[in-house]
Amino acid sequence: MDENHVGLLGAKSLVGECLLSLMTESQWQVMAFSRQTRKSEAVGIEWRSIVPLSNPHTEVGDKIEHWICVAPIWVLPDYFDLLAAYGAQRVVALSSTSRFTKDDSTDLEEQATALRLADAEARVREWAESRGVEWVILRPTLIYGLGRDKNISEIIRFIRRFGFFPLFGKAKGLRQPVHAADVAGACLAALQAPCAANRAYNISGGETLTYRDMVGRVFTALDRRTRLLTVPLWAFHLMVTVLRRLPRYRQWSTAMAERMSRDLVFEHKEAENDLGFSPRPFLLESQDLPE
Repeated sequence: MDENHVGLLGAKSLVGECLLSLMTESQWQVMAFSRQTRKSEAVGIEWRSIVPLSNPHTEVGDKIEHWICVAPIWVLPDYFDLLAAYGAQRVVALSSTSRFTKDDSTDLEEQATALRLADAEARVREWAESRGVEWVILRPTLIYGLGRDKNISEIIRFIRRFGFFPLFGKAKGLRQPVHAADVAGACLAALQAPCAANRAYNISGGETLTYRDMVGRVFTALDRRTRLLTVPLWAFHLMVTVLRRLPRYRQWSTAMAERMSRDLVFEHKEAENDLGFSPRPFLLESQDLPE
C-alpha cells in the first residue's frame, strides 16, 4: 500500500466519525477497524473486523505504515502485535488532558482514569521506541460536537429535561472546549508533520471561558432563558446520589462539581506551530445538539 493509506482504530467514535469524513475528502484510503464488520458506505473506506492477534508473527498481507488510534488510548497496547504485523511506522494516539486534571480528584474512579491514561501513554512510547516506530500523542481538553460527546451533550440533555442546570459556587473555573472536528484535523496533521515525531501535544479549544459562561452558551444554543441554580456542595452531592440511579447520569460525581471552580487550561502553541492547529471558538451549531 502507498503512503495515502491509513489504518484507523476507533472509527465509530465521535472523533473517528469526523476523521472518516475528513480523510475521504482528502482522498486518503482508510482501513477502518471495528469490533463489528460493516459495509463501506463511502469511497476510500474499507472496514475490517478488529481482534488482537494471538500470534505476533501472523501474516496479514497488506502493509499499512500510518495509523491513528482515536479509541481510548489504553486499548492500544492490545493491538501492538496487529500494528507490527501491518508494518506500522507512525502511530498517532489520542489521550486526554484528564491525565493531569483528574490525578488528584476526590473521586477514586477519576483518579484511576488519570493513572490509566498516564500508564497507556508510557506503554505506547516504550513499545514504539523499542521498534523504531514514530509516535505522536495528542491530549485534547473537553471534546464536544455532533451531539455525540459525553460532556456538552449531557449538559444539553439535562437542561432539556429539567429546565435548569446546577452549579457549585461561582463556577468560575476556566474551560477550553474543543470541537471533535478540530481534534480530527489535529490527528491527521500529526500523521504527516515530520517535526511531530515522538512528541506529545496538548490541544485545546479556540476560546477560554468560565464554566458558568460555557453553560450559558448552551442555554443560548437551545434558545432558552439561562436558568442556573447555585447549590452548596452537600446539596450537589445529594442530587448526584439520586441522579446516578439513572443510567445516563451514572458518571456524574461530586468531584465534577468541585472542578467547576478550577481552571483546566492548556496552551496549544506547540500544536499550532507544528501541526497548524487552529481550533474554532465555542459556538454550538445545530448539528452539535443531540436529538
